[in-house]
Amino acid sequence: MRNRRGVLGMGTCGLLVLALALPSGSALGQPAEAESAELESVGPMLPPLDAELARPPRPRFSLLPATVSVVPGLLLHGLGPLVAGETSTGARLFLLQGAGLGLLAAGGVPIALSGASRRVIGPLYGVAAVGLGLFTISGLANLYGVVGPAFEPGVAAPRLPPLELEVGYQHVADTAFRYRHFVSVGVVARLRRVRLEAGARMSPDDGNLRARVGGAWRLLGASESARGTADGSALDVEVAALMHRFPTEGFTLGGGEVFLRGRYDMARVGARLAGSFAELGLGLALQGYGYTAPVVDDSLHEQLLATFGYGVYLGRGGPFRGEVLLYYDHRKDDFPGGFKGGSGVPGHLGLRGRALLGEDWGLSAEVQVGSAWVGRLSLVYALGGES
Repeated sequence: MRNRRGVLGMGTCGLLVLALALPSGSALGQPAEAESAELESVGPMLPPLDAELARPPRPRFSLLPATVSVVPGLLLHGLGPLVAGETSTGARLFLLQGAGLGLLAAGGVPIALSGASRRVIGPLYGVAAVGLGLFTISGLANLYGVVGPAFEPGVAAPRLPPLELEVGYQHVADTAFRYRHFVSVGVVARLRRVRLEAGARMSPDDGNLRARVGGAWRLLGASESARGTADGSALDVEVAALMHRFPTEGFTLGGGEVFLRGRYDMARVGARLAGSFAELGLGLALQGYGYTAPVVDDSLHEQLLATFGYGVYLGRGGPFRGEVLLYYDHRKDDFPGGFKGGSGVPGHLGLRGRALLGEDWGLSAEVQVGSAWVGRLSLVYALGGES
């Protein structure tokens, strides 16, 4: 129990680092830079950001900062915006990179010195995961900050539909299993500050079935169903129950999880980052295995849940709305599994996007790679639209 509380405590701190680790000029309640005059309120305890206010001219795209953001910018995050003349944005990205490296060392060094002792591994992995997330976010923000001015940035949807239905196809390429084809279904309901979700992936040939039911409570930020502003910054606590049945292999995985997920609109860090956002989350899962034949095994297992990513909004207030997110997910019990090789077993990478093409219909797609390749394409029907 002590390890679980430690991990969740580190998750809470890490989710707020994007705001609290920044200089006072960009802390909760004030704009990140003088040119970020488009900020307005997004909900309880979060600062303002409104793209409908008069905005300063967009920064110009320049080849030199774009080049420097790659070499040596991949090692020195913030160098791209710094060369472009935006010292405040560059300094904040350097600060995020430093905070990420510090947390990565604070978690990774004790893990190595303790021989990955089970007594401390949970909280230390949580610290290291948050550090790696901040380091990755600062690096991707460095690249986006010099490429972003080349196009008009999107904004967060002011109101998400109260109900979404989804049906599609998923393909899994895994050498460990013979089944490949899955039917994908899902539903999302939004009730003010509560979001309810349910989804399933089923293979018609094998009967392999993965189902998840859960919900989220918005702690900070405006409600998804009535955001009314151009800022999607938020902090949610999520709970879910999971069941994955493997009939051919003769076992079933089941359990519950709790997760803390934060999103931070990067326009708060600098005007060059408008239209992008960062996500960071940490949690725990308690899972058990059931077998069709008697098996001697430790039936309950704990799994650290961690994710981080960088995304962009699509659309600017019309019927076309959505977002795309590039992310890392530390969990290894899903279809993509985890990357093989190296010390420990890392999770998987993913790219997912969702867009409403009109008031009612849209598309959702996702690609994941770990020990297996997973691709999914779904048709979305929204009741209530996003207008």
